[in-house]
Amino acid sequence: MSFLNEIVMGTPLWMWGAFAGIVLFLLVLDLGVLHKKQKEIGVRESLWMSAFYIAIGTAFGGWVWYQMGATSGKEYITGFLVEKTLAMDNIFIISLIFTYFAIPKAYQHRVLFWGILGVIILRGLVIAAGATLVSEFAWVLYLFAAFLVATGIKMLLMGDKPMQMDQNPILKFLRKHLRIEDELHGNKFFVRLLDKNTGKYAVYMTPLMVALLMIEIVDLIFALDSVPAIFAITTDPYIVYTSNIFAILGLRALYFALAAIIHRFKYLKQALALVLVFIGSKIFVADLLGLEKFPASISLGVTLALLVGGVLYSLYKTREAKTA
Repeated sequence: MSFLNEIVMGTPLWMWGAFAGIVLFLLVLDLGVLHKKQKEIGVRESLWMSAFYIAIGTAFGGWVWYQMGATSGKEYITGFLVEKTLAMDNIFIISLIFTYFAIPKAYQHRVLFWGILGVIILRGLVIAAGATLVSEFAWVLYLFAAFLVATGIKMLLMGDKPMQMDQNPILKFLRKHLRIEDELHGNKFFVRLLDKNTGKYAVYMTPLMVALLMIEIVDLIFALDSVPAIFAITTDPYIVYTSNIFAILGLRALYFALAAIIHRFKYLKQALALVLVFIGSKIFVADLLGLEKFPASISLGVTLALLVGGVLYSLYKTREAKTA
């Protein structure tokens, strides 16, 4: 069993195996046990599921702290917090996609489950590419940092601009190049229908599958923000990937709880923009101060303060819009 101690991307193979085992267990538990039957997920169940995933993600951070040291533990928690907050934008976009395609709540969990599964694979590929670039070309990290600062400033200046699904170039491309059926066919992603042009039966995508593709593509675009953000916190591939995935795993559960009250977090985007500016700039600050690395404790403290401040300020300013 000595091969389990082999180092893969800077971390023993058994630690990668432990992480993969936990993720696989959670996926099987979710689809095979808790949601074996197609049903609509209520807010109460969603909140309990969200609390469960957050607890698992936090507990894993405690294990990382124990196994890899305090610095790695703090970097994991910082990354987990940032990725969890970046996922809030995903929730807003996912809500727009489901509304546009009129996907019933009973089918939304199925779409999100396969969406998260795809995200796990895509994020792994993006993170592996990022880790390779950073290890081979150290200056790439400064490009990531500058990109984060620019993204944060852009978010502050642009504010909240609604996404127009009808004008979305991704949707236009899919409709132009793929066979798409306009009507839902239960929880099916594909259906065989008669092609009016050829007179033969062909496979068509249902709105359920189009919504899934949109979610995957949107997440890949969001990864352009989230992956540089986590690499600006740490370059350890293990911490980068695990914090990313544990934050995303809870996204599905969090969606059902927050989709209806996302308006209560009106100023969280501005707080996140400040976090991105801070995370990007701290690399340059560390160089100016002659530090090998920006202190993980300060990084975690500032990130937590900005995000908690954004949540509390949002809840205070939107208290009159509180719904039952």
